[in-house]
Amino acid sequence: MSRPPILNPQAVPVTGVDTHLPAVPAAALSPAALRQRFGAPPVWQPEIAGDGARFAQREPAAAAVLVPLVMHESGTCLLLTRRTAHLRSHAGQISFPGGRVEPDDGGVVETALRETAEEIGLHRAQIEVIGQLPTYTTVTAFEVTPVVALVRPDFTLTLDAGEVDEAFEVPLDHLMNPAHHQRHTFRWEGGERQFLSMPWRQRDAQGVLREYFIWGATAAMLRNLYRFLSA
Repeated sequence: MSRPPILNPQAVPVTGVDTHLPAVPAAALSPAALRQRFGAPPVWQPEIAGDGARFAQREPAAAAVLVPLVMHESGTCLLLTRRTAHLRSHAGQISFPGGRVEPDDGGVVETALRETAEEIGLHRAQIEVIGQLPTYTTVTAFEVTPVVALVRPDFTLTLDAGEVDEAFEVPLDHLMNPAHHQRHTFRWEGGERQFLSMPWRQRDAQGVLREYFIWGATAAMLRNLYRFLSA
């Protein structure tokens, strides 16, 4: 790979915030509206197809993630995870549940459901798959299909401590408002890379303010969801 890894994305300067773009209307984020949009999708193009480079020596591998949209009466939220700090790749990062497509899965939807059950204990009985977003190609040559689903809120999670430190929810209207989409430019000798972040803060049960830096592939796939819902 010809570019260095971004080890501390929060330290990379913010070069812009997309306040000029409209937020997705709240009415379009209801479960009924989301079902309708994915059932009859518009003509659109994803804004970000991938990380922009990949390890040349690696063959592409199929993967899938679940984009779990929790149907609270107060509004739709996105369920995300923070990966454990000891993992070899993407340690401590905010991500969707998901992973590599295995031969016995029978497709990307089954992969997303299986990985979600294994990582956070959210089982398919709680999940209604409503559609997919275009494949996103990572720098590590994974071709990731985001599987979008509605989730009933009456669940109890069981986290795989080997992979997931915590699970948390972010209001979907926060993420679908580009005023919360920050643009960063990472520069090194011989090149530069741009990426998006969508920071989120919330207080935990003890009242402590927690910070979640959503960036990289997760933020890019959410930006594509924004474009899909805005088309």
